[in-house]
Amino acid sequence: MSSDSKSIVRTRFAPSPSGHLHVGGARTALFCWAYARQHGGKFILRIEDTDQKRSSDAASVGFLRDLKWLGIEWDEGPEFVDRDGSRCGGGAYGPYFQSQRLDLYTKYLQQLVREGKAYYAFDTAAELDAQRKAAREAGRNYRYDRTAATSLSAEQVQRRRDAGEPAVIRFRLPDEPIVIRDEILGEATIPAEQLDDFVICKADGFPTYHFAVVVDDELMQVTHVIRAQEHFMNTARHLRLQEALGFRRPVYAHLPLIFNPDGSKMSKRDKDKALRAAVRSMGVPPVERAGGEVASISADTFAAWLKDKDRQLEFDEANALSEALGVPLPEINVDDFRRSGYLPEVLINYLALLGWNPGGDVEKFDKAFLVERFSFDRVMKGPAKFDRAKLLAFNHDAIQALSTEEFVRLFRAHCAEFHPEFIEHLTPEHFDLLAAANHKRSKTLDDQVRSSRFFIDGDESITYDAADKNLRKVMCAGEPTGRAHLEALLPILQGVSDWSVATLEQAISAYVQQHAGGNLGKVAQPLRIAISGTTISPAIYETLTILGCDATLRRMRRCIEAFACV
Repeated sequence: MSSDSKSIVRTRFAPSPSGHLHVGGARTALFCWAYARQHGGKFILRIEDTDQKRSSDAASVGFLRDLKWLGIEWDEGPEFVDRDGSRCGGGAYGPYFQSQRLDLYTKYLQQLVREGKAYYAFDTAAELDAQRKAAREAGRNYRYDRTAATSLSAEQVQRRRDAGEPAVIRFRLPDEPIVIRDEILGEATIPAEQLDDFVICKADGFPTYHFAVVVDDELMQVTHVIRAQEHFMNTARHLRLQEALGFRRPVYAHLPLIFNPDGSKMSKRDKDKALRAAVRSMGVPPVERAGGEVASISADTFAAWLKDKDRQLEFDEANALSEALGVPLPEINVDDFRRSGYLPEVLINYLALLGWNPGGDVEKFDKAFLVERFSFDRVMKGPAKFDRAKLLAFNHDAIQALSTEEFVRLFRAHCAEFHPEFIEHLTPEHFDLLAAANHKRSKTLDDQVRSSRFFIDGDESITYDAADKNLRKVMCAGEPTGRAHLEALLPILQGVSDWSVATLEQAISAYVQQHAGGNLGKVAQPLRIAISGTTISPAIYETLTILGCDATLRRMRRCIEAFACV
C-alpha cells in the first residue's frame, strides 16, 4: 500500500559508519532535509551499522559532525552535542543505531520463516563459489538454487542449527516481475530472473542491509526514500519484503550519481591513487629515507600498503602521508573540504547543483532558496560531474564578499582546529594582521596557511636556491642589484626602533624614493626572497611586521650570503 499522501512527510538519511561522509552522501542528506523542510515534515538520521566489519563508533561521530557543520540538522536520530554546545537528535522511534535494534529485526525474521516466506540456508562459501563457477562455464547468469535449502524439514533445520552449523536466512522471492515507480526515473519493470533469493540475515545473527532498512523505514514511518541511483535494484528487493511483511510502500526517488570530470566514479580510491603515484615518482620509498617510518606510519604498514594495490591507508594515515610528502589529495569527503578551507554554505550551494536545476539560470543561493524551490521534476536522470574549479570559484567569491572582520574570525577558527601552531606562534595582533593582509589573496581559508609557513618556521628552514633563474634575476640583475638593496637596507632596518607597519613603510619608502626611483617592487621582491625564500608574500610592510625585527635581519644576512651575484 502506498504511503498516505496526507501523512506528515518523513525522510531519512541512513549512512553506514565506515568512514567520513562522502560528498555524494552529503548531497543525498541535503535533498532529504530540504524536501522534509519544504513540506513541514521531519528529517531522520539513522546509522546503519549492522555490518560489524565496516563500522566504527568514531566514524559515526565524524558523520554527525560533518552534517552539523554543513547545517543539515536532523529532527530525529542519534543525540549529538557539538563543540559549541548545540544539540541534535532524539525522537520517539529510536534507537537510531541499527546494531541496537536486533530484537526488532529478529521478530520480523521469525515471522517470515514461520510463514514460509524465508528459510535457513547452510551453503558454505566454497559451495556457493562452485555454483557461480558452474553458471559461468554454462554461459548463464548465476541465480541461487533454493532446491537443497527448501527441501530440509523443520526438524532437520533445527538439528543443524542446534549443532552450531553456520546458517543464513534467505528471502523466498516470488517468481514474478517487480514494478518500481520512481519520482525521478519513472516506472521500470524488473524481470524475475534478474533477482534471486537474497540473504536477509547473516550467519552472525545480524540482519543484512536489505532487511534492516525495510523494517526501520516502516517502524520509523518513513514516507519518502530519497537515495542514490546505485540503490535502484535494491528497491526491487525492498518492495518484495514490504509486501511479504504487510508494510506500507514509501515514495521512492533515486538521485543521479556524482562522477569526476573524466567520467570516473568519485570515490575515496582517488586519494589512494594520488598517493601511490607520488611514491612511485620519488623512486626510493620514503619510508626508507625516514629510517623505517614515515608520517607516523610503521614500516610494516607502509610496506604492506605498497605491496597490495587493493589495500588503502586509514584516513588519518593517508592525510599524514600526504603532508609528509607534500602531495595534495583530491577532496572526496566533507571533512576534506572543511580541512581545505571551504565555507559550509558554499559547499551546500554547490552540492545542490549536482543533479538538480533550480531554473532561471540561478546558480548561487542559500538553503532557504533550496527549501522553497526543490522538486523531483528538476532532478536530472544522468550522472552529475563534480567540477572542483567551479566550486573553488564559488568559494573565492564568497570569501571576497566577507568583511575583513568576519574573514579574520573564520580564519582564526579554522586555524584553531587544523593549524593551532599559527595561533601558538603568533601574537593575537600579528595573527589578525596576517589574516587581514591575506584576505583579498585567499580563495579558501587554508590558502594562507600554505603560503605563510615561513612566518612560523625557523630561520634556518628558509632556503635560498641561488640557481633558480627567477630568484637570481631578482637578486642579481639590474643596477643596483636586489642583493645590493638588501645590503643597503640592513643598517636602515636595524635602526628602526618601532617595528610597526607605519614606521617600516616610512623607512623603506624613503629608501625606495632615493635609491630605486620610487619603484617599490625593486626593493620589496628581494625582501620577500630574503624572508620567505620565494617572491610571494602578503604586503611587504605587514609581512615584515609579523615576522619581527630579529628574524627579518637574520634572514636578510643569510640571503645576502647565498647570492654571490658574480
